[in-house]
Amino acid sequence: MSNTYQIINFYEFKHLGGAEDLAKLKPRLRDSLFNFNIFGTIIIAAEGFNASLCGLPENIGPFIAEVESILETVIDPKSSFHESSPFRKHEVRIKPEIVTLKREVDISLGIGTHIDPKDWNNVISDPEVLLIDTRNDYEFHTGTFRNAINPSTAKFSDLPEFVENELDPAKHKKVAMFCTGGIRCEKFAPYMRAKGFTTVYQLSGGILKYLEVVPENEQLWDGECFVFDERVTLDASLNKGDGPDRSLRHHDQTEAKSFPK
Repeated sequence: MSNTYQIINFYEFKHLGGAEDLAKLKPRLRDSLFNFNIFGTIIIAAEGFNASLCGLPENIGPFIAEVESILETVIDPKSSFHESSPFRKHEVRIKPEIVTLKREVDISLGIGTHIDPKDWNNVISDPEVLLIDTRNDYEFHTGTFRNAINPSTAKFSDLPEFVENELDPAKHKKVAMFCTGGIRCEKFAPYMRAKGFTTVYQLSGGILKYLEVVPENEQLWDGECFVFDERVTLDASLNKGDGPDRSLRHHDQTEAKSFPK
């Protein structure tokens, strides 16, 4: 295989305990990164974990098995390949949130909102469905689903203001949403339900899973998918794309830039 590094993304909203529990988890996870020579970032918080990592394919399986044991869970990663490592560090970070919305959210309200990528085309082809791209403005302009609305946000925590100003539960009866890997929608779908939007859909696994499982000739995706690593964009086959870096980012500009959401 010419593409020698396997890039994996995974997350879960799962109670990991308080500050002392997180402090104990951090070195165990970091040791796993070093032991299997895995690069990238794992973020842990009381609400769960979020990871964007890469390593040699033969090391990924044993690494995942060890992390599953540490976090007492089952991991279903999204996966792609690249000829070089898009990450440089072995990092575990403790944060207040694994994705920053700055709003209290009851994640359980998202139960029943997930749509399998293979069924996504049918959902967003419904003319009654309002399709929202929950990502940032520069991500939208790199690529998006056909007929998706761009909230023109600079960061995820701006999205509630867009909903407050532009959307109405009485008018918008069906709302679908998507993001890169699924994690933003895991928070925003239940947030929308709490705001009175009764029929809410979210793309399970995000754009990355959709591009992984839906044949290119059946996709309703246009453009490339922005990712928060050195590849910058991915094409419809999850190979490194040709698109520019519209984020104007620097890799040390913000810790959120080291993992896709």
